[in-house]
Amino acid sequence: MAVIQKVLPNQDYQAFALFILILAAILTFWEIGANSGWFSPLMPSATLTMSDFWGWISKPFYVKGTNDLGIGWHLLTSLRRVAIGFIVGAAIAVPIGIVVGLFPVVSKAIDPFVQVLKPVSPLAWLPIGLGLIKDSESTAIFVIAITSLWPTLINTKFGVSNVDRTYIDVTRTLGASQWRTITRVILPAAAPSIVAGMRISAGIAWLVIVAAEILIGGTGVGYFVWNEWNNLSITSIITAILLIGAIGLIIDRLFGLLQHSVSFGRES
Repeated sequence: MAVIQKVLPNQDYQAFALFILILAAILTFWEIGANSGWFSPLMPSATLTMSDFWGWISKPFYVKGTNDLGIGWHLLTSLRRVAIGFIVGAAIAVPIGIVVGLFPVVSKAIDPFVQVLKPVSPLAWLPIGLGLIKDSESTAIFVIAITSLWPTLINTKFGVSNVDRTYIDVTRTLGASQWRTITRVILPAAAPSIVAGMRISAGIAWLVIVAAEILIGGTGVGYFVWNEWNNLSITSIITAILLIGAIGLIIDRLFGLLQHSVSFGRES
């Protein structure tokens, strides 16, 4: 154990050093390529992009007009839409997942709907949402909810259906009601799978919002990307890409911590 503890920090340092080396190589190639004309004239250099990136993040919440907002406002708008859409999707997926996990007949009946709707692109849901709701804001939330609920539903069903039958038999022997069995035994046992599904769903929700906002317009990081493309500001688009990736990483890490906290058989 002591040997492993000594090796792991060295691996962490080596991985970090390798990361810095790869990043430096990418930035060097980018800078030389942009200045040497290897890329399209639209492609800015790495130094110009980093300068513009600092300009955006140093003043993220400025307001110079209705259509001239700091990128922080766009990110907050997108995060709000994603949070609402994700919560709506989870509120639908978890109960249905519990039901289909408990009753195999229901699972077989619902599975064709899941398999048909799960692979549908979010762009295909946008016109449906606009036709049903007739509001761009609500449509974005609708698209996020319907495209992000499937991993949570599937993982909830998997977790519930794979709970050790011994636990359920013991609770029934003790005279526990169905509701008490679900809340005190099944859900805690299935929690790691449920949170794993929610983790995937949250990543999908954050992925979908960019495409949705490009089409519905207004505010949001997707609208920001499209608007900066219309202005031919590639540095601003790269800034948005980096921030989208960073926030996606944070969301994934937060759900990873939650997943660890509800998992059994792990050392703290």
